[in-house]
Amino acid sequence: MKVTFPAMQGALGQRTYYSCLMKLNVIPKMFTFRDWAEFTPEEREQRILNKNRVPDIAKYILDNEDGYLFSSITASYKCEVMFRPVDSSSLGFLEMEFEDANFVINDGQHRCAAIAHAIRANPSLGEETISVLLFPYESRERVQQMFSDLNRFVVKTSKSLDILFDKRDPLAAVTLDVSEKVAVFKGMVDKDAVSLPIRSKKLFSLAALYDANEELLKYTRENEEISHNEMLHIAVDYWTALAKAMPDWAKVQRGELQALELRQETIASHSVVLRALGALGAELMKEEPLGWKARLLDLNSVDWKKKNKEWDNVCIVANSVVSNRQSRLATKAYLKRHMSLTLTETEERVLTPASVS
Repeated sequence: MKVTFPAMQGALGQRTYYSCLMKLNVIPKMFTFRDWAEFTPEEREQRILNKNRVPDIAKYILDNEDGYLFSSITASYKCEVMFRPVDSSSLGFLEMEFEDANFVINDGQHRCAAIAHAIRANPSLGEETISVLLFPYESRERVQQMFSDLNRFVVKTSKSLDILFDKRDPLAAVTLDVSEKVAVFKGMVDKDAVSLPIRSKKLFSLAALYDANEELLKYTRENEEISHNEMLHIAVDYWTALAKAMPDWAKVQRGELQALELRQETIASHSVVLRALGALGAELMKEEPLGWKARLLDLNSVDWKKKNKEWDNVCIVANSVVSNRQSRLATKAYLKRHMSLTLTETEERVLTPASVS
C-alpha cells in the first residue's frame, strides 16, 4: 500500500531533502523505536530513549491542546521514495510504500513517543499535523554526524527567560507581578539571566524570585481554586513586610548602596537566602497567621556578611556560597533558630555546631 504526504523539495548541505506534513496519528505507524541500549555507543544511530521524559511531554500536549507547539521532526529514510511535483514546482507529494517505510529519527524521538502517548489519551489529536524533514539515509556515520550537528549548537534558554515568556504558568505570572508591585524588587530583578553578571546593578534574578515564591506559596497552592489575585496578595504582603527587616535591599534600590557591593560582601540577596526566606514565610504564616509580620523583624539582627563564620557549612562551603537542597534547608533552619522558632528534627541535624547562632 502506498502512502502519500504533502511535501516540499529542497536542498541543504548539498543534499536533497523533503519537508512533509504528516498527521499525528501517522507518526506512531511510520516511526518505530529501536532500543539502542543493546548497542555499544559507537554502534548507535540515535541516543537511548529516556522514557521518563515521554509522559511530561505528552502531558504538555494534553494540557495545552489549544496552543501546544513543536519544531519539525528530522529523520533519515531507508526506503524508496518518489516525489511528484505539482506543475514542475518544488511543491508536490512524497510517495512511498507503507510496508517498506523505514526511518532513523535524527531529532525528535521523544516528541514522537509523546505524540503516540497523547493520541492514546485523546485520539482526536491524531488529525492534527506536524512537519517532518526527511533526508536520505547514507550510513551510520552520517546519521551520527546529523545527530551531532542538530544538537551541537542547541542552548537551552535561561530559566529567567522561560518564566518571563511563559503565559501558562500561574506562578510565573504571580512572580512577574511581584517583581513590579513590591518596592524593593522594582527595577532590581534581572528578567533574563539566571546568574547575575558581576557588574550588574540588579540584586535578584527572576528565576530566584520564582523559586522563592514557589516555596512561599507551597501551602496556598494546594488549594486548586485559589486565584491569581489571591496568590499575588499573599506574596506582595509577605515580601513587603520582609523588606522592613532587610534594609540593605532598600538602600540599593534608593542608590545609597551599590548592588555589586552588597552581592560581593553579603549573602543577603543570594538565591539560597531568597529561597530560604520564601520557605520560612510559608511556615511562619501557617503557624502564626496573626503575628508573622512582627516576627519577621527578628531578621533585622542577622549578620548577612560572608565573613560571618556562622554561615560556614550552612550556605558557604570552602568560601563559596552554595545553593543546593542541603544548603537551602540549613539556611532556613539557621534563620528559624535565630528567630527562636521551633526546628524539626531534620533541621536540628542539618545545623552543625559551627552554625548555631
